[in-house]
Formats: sequence, structure tokens, C-alpha cells
Amino acid sequence: MKIFPAIDIKDKKCVRLVKGDFDNKTEYEILPVEQAGKYKDYGFKNLHIVDLDGALTGETVNLDIIQNIISKFDLKVEIGGGIRNLESIQKYIDAGVEKVILGSAAIKDKIFLKEACKKFPNKIALGLDAKDGLLSVSGWKENSNQLTLNYLKEVNDYGVSRLIYTDINRDGTKQSPNFEETSKVADISNCPVIISGGVSSIEDIKKAKSLKNIEGIIVGKAIYDGDIKLQELVKEDA
Repeated sequence: MKIFPAIDIKDKKCVRLVKGDFDNKTEYEILPVEQAGKYKDYGFKNLHIVDLDGALTGETVNLDIIQNIISKFDLKVEIGGGIRNLESIQKYIDAGVEKVILGSAAIKDKIFLKEACKKFPNKIALGLDAKDGLLSVSGWKENSNQLTLNYLKEVNDYGVSRLIYTDINRDGTKQSPNFEETSKVADISNCPVIISGGVSSIEDIKKAKSLKNIEGIIVGKAIYDGDIKLQELVKEDA
């Protein structure tokens, strides 16, 4: 199973939000490029990056930082945050990103998702961020009133290459992921699923390994706060 250490970028810094709340954020002293280098030094191969400035503006605000990370370190990067058009996807792919995560734009406009999958085969990941079974959009500020599983059934054959499922109620809380809901998503998904939100311990990683159709897991706040040691975590990375 792939381990995706996370870097969330806001104002050129590494930050972590609690339940996606921009008013409830922790800033860290380490710069995103330094953090990526640290992950590389420990032996991680994958990296999950969220451009929080992009999520708020719909622009590729931190493209330069992401280009820098990819050019310096041989890491497979997935990037999300405010990617709302084919031009932005192209910029990230040109920068060497492995997967581009579409969230709000794909949920609001299924045709855009379909076009993106067709134009960029094997490059599009779908980010499903759910709260109480319903999808949230626009930096988690809006509820879409769409049931996660219903939406997934509608787009399941579009050609998405990876699905990232986040339970917003768990994100940044370190209360363990919502394995039950993630399993429901993984059971019907045509592509492999990444677990996100609430990872608190190595036990969470081991539990994730026992689930079907799970490609990997994203670990964020538990790393920054020292609850999970990187040398332990990298042993689970395969």
C-alpha cells in the first residue's frame, strides 16, 4: 500500500486545517520544499499536495513550489486544490505531476470530469470530500446535496484513475479515518481508492491494508504533530 505524506500549502507555508476550516489552521515553520525533501530522505515515494490558495482562488497559485519539488526530488506527486479547467490540468502535467485531483469542479460539472479523463488518460484523480454522506464543494464551504455513492455511480465509467475519499468530520482531527464509509466507496469504485482524513496511528495504516480496493492512505497532521514517526511510517510504504 502506498503512503502519501501530505503537504498543504497556504501563503507559501506548510499548514494543516481542522475539518477544512481556514480559521482553524496551524502553520509550521518548515517550508513546503524542505518538507518534501524530508519525506524523500526518509524514503517515501509518493506525495499528496493540496494548494489551499488554489482552492480559494481557482488558480494554480503555487505552481512554482510544486515544480521545484518535482524537479528536486524524484517523488510521485498528486496535486489538488481549485483545479477548475483543462489549462490548469495541463500546467500541472507539464510540471511532471503524476495525478491531478479534481474536486469541486468535477462534482459541479460532470462533463468537465469526463473531458479531463478523456484528454489526460491515467492522470485524473477524483477527490470526494464527504460530510455525513453528502459531498462538499468549494473548499468544503458548500454542501452539494449529492449523496457520495450516487454521484460515484454516475461517473464510475468516465475513466478516473484514482479516487481520494475524505471524511471531512475526521480531517485534521486524528480520530482515525472513517473506514466504514471508505469501504462502501471502495466496494463500488471502478478505480483504486486512497483513504484520507483522521489518520492518527500506525494501527490506522495496518487497518487500511486489510480493506479491498485501497491503493493507499494520506497522512498529514499526525506527522507534523509527531504522533507518527516517519521511520515507522515508511516501513508500511510499499
